[in-house]
Amino acid sequence: MCGRYTNTAGPEELNDRFRVPIESDAGTRRFNVAPTEEVLAVVAPNGTQEARLLRWGLVPPWAEDLKGSGKMINARMETVATSPAYRALIPKGSRRALQIADGYFEWLKPERRGEPRQPFHFQVDGGIPFAFAALWTPAKVGGEWVQSVSLLTCDAAPNRIAAGIHDRMPVILADRDAQQAWLDPALGAEEALELCGALPEERLAARPANPAVNKAGEPEMEGPELLVAPA
Repeated sequence: MCGRYTNTAGPEELNDRFRVPIESDAGTRRFNVAPTEEVLAVVAPNGTQEARLLRWGLVPPWAEDLKGSGKMINARMETVATSPAYRALIPKGSRRALQIADGYFEWLKPERRGEPRQPFHFQVDGGIPFAFAALWTPAKVGGEWVQSVSLLTCDAAPNRIAAGIHDRMPVILADRDAQQAWLDPALGAEEALELCGALPEERLAARPANPAVNKAGEPEMEGPELLVAPA
């Protein structure tokens, strides 16, 4: 499960990292990205990569409204090829996406019942921008087109850093070759899924974060203080 993440870099740094023109601050410099918000992603619908803002929480083409999209922020890599909402997307490079981030949050269950969960902030290679492997689709809902996205998750067991907090983790594509391969239209579903799996634990670090990250959508809940637990 991955329900919150960060994308704290600005457009110039992300442009250099992903080599795709990012023309505005929208979706960047974020410290508490939450479900149903617009998020920055790289897609290649016509074979040419471009940055787009997508609603986080997949809206299938048959959806009559947006009510269920908040529950479709994650897709399990083990079932994505057979799930009705995703099985038509995973075989197509034009429907795979790079959901841009530079960290994510996960919550550790308390030892004692009733105590609050402690959030942890995870970073890759010391905090570099990376991409979640994701799937996206357009859908016409209520007469308006919505473009939405869902990131893939995998078993966290091979990564002791992640598994110590939660049994699932997002599929992280940290290197450019993997990112380019994910969007490659020549790759079918089986080959694309071979790119997915737990990031090696030596590349992942976690530290306690501020419990205030639980509150999203408020201006005061969007700063670097969220990344560090209060003293």
